[in-house]
Amino acid sequence: MTISRAITAMAGLFIMISLAGAHFSGQIDFTAAPWLWFTAFVGANLFQSSFTGFCPAAMVFKAMGLKS
Repeated sequence: MTISRAITAMAGLFIMISLAGAHFSGQIDFTAAPWLWFTAFVGANLFQSSFTGFCPAAMVFKAMGLKS
């Protein structure tokens, strides 16, 4: 694993931990704020992309003509 992928994994993991901590401490409720599911998706996607190399956002940017 490269440093870049390790940083991506750490960022995704921290997003998921902070969401879980806020949820289980009663500070947020995923049913009352459904837009938080988007944050959970971003965190999970960051974490999985660090291991698989697959990132939907990268595919979109590539289709838009950006260079890798």
